[in-house]
Amino acid sequence: MDLPFLFTSAEEANEVLNSTDIGEQIFADFGDYDLVYLAEGDNGMRHVSTVKSWGQIEKADDVIGLKIRVPQSQMYTDCWSTLGATPVALALTELTTALSNGTAQAQDNATYHEVANATWDDIGYFSFINYMWMGCTMAANKTAWGKLNETTQNVLREKAKEAAQFSFDCIAEDNVTARKTMEEGGVQFCDNPDIDSFKKKLGIPAYYTRYASEAWYDQSLVDTIYNYGNK
Repeated sequence: MDLPFLFTSAEEANEVLNSTDIGEQIFADFGDYDLVYLAEGDNGMRHVSTVKSWGQIEKADDVIGLKIRVPQSQMYTDCWSTLGATPVALALTELTTALSNGTAQAQDNATYHEVANATWDDIGYFSFINYMWMGCTMAANKTAWGKLNETTQNVLREKAKEAAQFSFDCIAEDNVTARKTMEEGGVQFCDNPDIDSFKKKLGIPAYYTRYASEAWYDQSLVDTIYNYGNK
């Protein structure tokens, strides 16, 4: 699910993955790994924030040449390279130092991530580009699951969905609190950046087909998820 702009919001991701059968389809091969899919929790929507010297990000062209710290994953470096930025793949523990010494000029985390991980000291601007949603998958051991009766399985599935909803609710609240903390520290926010400019520059949704040869890629599922929020 780490495809840029696949979901338009965390709320949409919750609806798609926990209120339809799409989540079951995505994790249909869990049985091959002795797992049973139960529900999908929230781990935040990624945005972009920059150091004071760079300025606000309002459109795709504003990230050209930007040295942005990203997770050590090809999906993220592909995305930002295509946008014209210079992705710097670093472990989270290296982020604060990278921002302070100029190795990185930006990060792509949610507000609550930045405050919880104390990585916003050098940040001056934050833009809600909603570019990558992160989930937290809940599953059970298949062998142990098979020993449970149907009633117990149904109860556990229900409780997993409740736990997933709780994660979405908590992170939504934490994002509000984190934004207030950052605003009080002088960070300026852009609530309505030109998201379409990012999608256009990437060539979304055709962009996704670059991963068509990957074992995990399913064009039908990608189309279904993308079209859900982009009707």
